[in-house]
Amino acid sequence: MKQITVLVADDHAPTRADVVAALEQDKRFTVIAQVPDAPTAVQTALHERPDVCLLDIRMPGNGISAAREITSRLPGTKVVMLTISHDQDDLLNALRAGAAGYLPKDIDPSRLPHALHAVYRGEAAIPRALVTRLVSEFRDHGSRRRTILSETGHDLTSREWEVLELLRRGLSTAEIAERLFVTSVTVRTHVAALLKKLDVPDRAALRRLDER
Repeated sequence: MKQITVLVADDHAPTRADVVAALEQDKRFTVIAQVPDAPTAVQTALHERPDVCLLDIRMPGNGISAAREITSRLPGTKVVMLTISHDQDDLLNALRAGAAGYLPKDIDPSRLPHALHAVYRGEAAIPRALVTRLVSEFRDHGSRRRTILSETGHDLTSREWEVLELLRRGLSTAEIAERLFVTSVTVRTHVAALLKKLDVPDRAALRRLDER
């Protein structure tokens, strides 16, 4: 039986040790590398080409950035984020970056191998509570989108919807660019398109439109 190779990246050494211990008790896995930051995680992943990368979302260098680079350059490698954050935005950013899993650091160690094995088989690994919140959020977005479409007669691209949602939350151009992993120029281009398509004069009007 082929062992599933895993790279573990976390700046907290005790956490790495706990994760490695949990995985090495399961004969399906072998940990081929342990690293403390995002740049090293990317470099090591490109060299070792593991089946699964388990990345701390808050480690130095940004775990989500590492996830994006690894999934884009190694499409056969599955990425799972390991985090203390239950923030929905962190989850969405991780999924946009290509992560197939989002696991809390306080997960029962005995469940970790099963979660990673499910991801390796092509399934997603997301805590049930976060899934419930995601479903609720998408339902709300759908309602807002139908309202905007019926009132303006214009459809928007998926990226324009994302920018509109972040504008509604009060984020600046720079903050939106960071969330979506694009440049500020790109964000301003999307905002200009939104203003034209929805026939409103400024960002404040966009926020009011999305709240109807």
